[in-house]
Amino acid sequence: MRSSLRPGQPGWLSICRAAIHRTAVHRTAIRRTAIRRTGSQVLALALVLGAPAGGLIGRAVQAAPATASPGVTGTSALKPAAAAAGPLSVDEARAAAERILKAVQTKDPNLRFAQFSPELQAISSPAMVADTMRTQPDLLGWTLLSVRGGLSSTTVEASLRTSDGVRDLFMVLDPQGRLTGYHFDLTDAQSSRVAADFVRELSRGHFISARSYLALPLQEELTPATLQAKWQQLQRSTGNFVKVVRVIEASRSEDSQLVLVNTEFNRVTDNLFVILNTNNEITGVDFPKDPNPPQPASAPAR
Repeated sequence: MRSSLRPGQPGWLSICRAAIHRTAVHRTAIRRTAIRRTGSQVLALALVLGAPAGGLIGRAVQAAPATASPGVTGTSALKPAAAAAGPLSVDEARAAAERILKAVQTKDPNLRFAQFSPELQAISSPAMVADTMRTQPDLLGWTLLSVRGGLSSTTVEASLRTSDGVRDLFMVLDPQGRLTGYHFDLTDAQSSRVAADFVRELSRGHFISARSYLALPLQEELTPATLQAKWQQLQRSTGNFVKVVRVIEASRSEDSQLVLVNTEFNRVTDNLFVILNTNNEITGVDFPKDPNPPQPASAPAR
């Protein structure tokens, strides 16, 4: 049985009120239960997924090609759409994962972008991928582990050897072998750090990277564009993001924990609620529906 820390259960709002000493909380919640473990300390080798930097984008980003690179552009290596009615076979999934990781290793932004699903391409571009690649650790090698098929997607687990150490990665592939989502193992990270980094990625406009902190079942419900829209809606009430003020691990149960990310915006400072499971996968996010009103300015000194 899940704890009352999940939004939508009877004790949820009372716990939240007590945690931040507020008398009323009206929030729109996004939630779902999590799958399995997912750990390490990564902030995103991020499969070098590019996303719009600095602020919000009001519409889908048009893909502008980066500097041309020799060789295959990527689309010819994907499984033909007509032949894909369901999840990939084990061999197809492993081959697609190899292609994806090879593109990460060679730091080819055009090839990486061509391997994205249409949903990811709509919010990224080869130029953004190239910009992200310049800040990421080198991928030295990898070992493919499990392959798990779903109704219309396939998840491949891999152990990556990078210049920053070993990281476990889960890649979600569509029936054409394109990347639709990913998740790093963050079990050994601090839950407060995971929650704060998630909010910071949102604030930078890195909605693909922000989505990688969500548990995979929640990723199935929330596309990067959905996260973008929710963040934009929040900032229409709060003003633009300024900084994360503090992070509080407010409540913990046997299988869930609540982290409050106290966040300063231009107009107000309010708490964003982040719910994580014991593997530090984000299983729920609560943005304030009615943020705290702006506080009056101090009276001028006489």
